[in-house]
Amino acid sequence: MPRYFFNVRYGPGPEQLAVDPEGDELPDLDTARSHALTIARDLIARTRLSTIRDWFVCSFEIEDIEGRRVSTVPFSDSVPKRDEPDPA
Repeated sequence: MPRYFFNVRYGPGPEQLAVDPEGDELPDLDTARSHALTIARDLIARTRLSTIRDWFVCSFEIEDIEGRRVSTVPFSDSVPKRDEPDPA
């Protein structure tokens, strides 16, 4: 099963990237994107950090085991738009 790493981008430049050293084994990239949205919702709801003041400007930079970025998932995508049904 592929391993995906969910690095959190919270600002420009390499110093504004929190690297996920462990990753998660998931069956495919679509599942990894869904997993990223679930994690983003949880972080927005439960986590308060002085380094991150606005979670909605953050994104996950999902990498594969080779260190290639395979997707970027903005945290703002974790909240349904007004005309979309709630994904939960």
